Amino acid sequence: MSYLPFVLAAWIFLVGIFGIVRSRHFIHLVVSLSLTQSSTYVLLLSIGYVKHGGAPIFKDVPLGTKAVDPVVQALTLTDIVVSVTVAALLLAVAIEAKKHAKTMNPDELRPVRG
Repeated sequence: MSYLPFVLAAWIFLVGIFGIVRSRHFIHLVVSLSLTQSSTYVLLLSIGYVKHGGAPIFKDVPLGTKAVDPVVQALTLTDIVVSVTVAALLLAVAIEAKKHAKTMNPDELRPVRG
């Protein structure tokens, strides 16, 4: 078993978290969050990987043939859809913040009052 994909996922996650913490621009924040979420793709796909496994299509395939886990692939696709949705929502919030506050720096925004 190789630990390289797990180390890679942890490294991508930490780089994304570092970018979120150091962000002084909304677009940089969204990109860093997307990077952090993409580390979960690497992690999920490395969990579901089977060495020398085929595609999870079982029509006309002999019993006992190795195949990758289709549930993990479905979870990864769901994670991608959620990631794109979150990025679109955050970019819309960034555009509205730019319109109303004339800044893209989260530190310069004033508190919202009811």
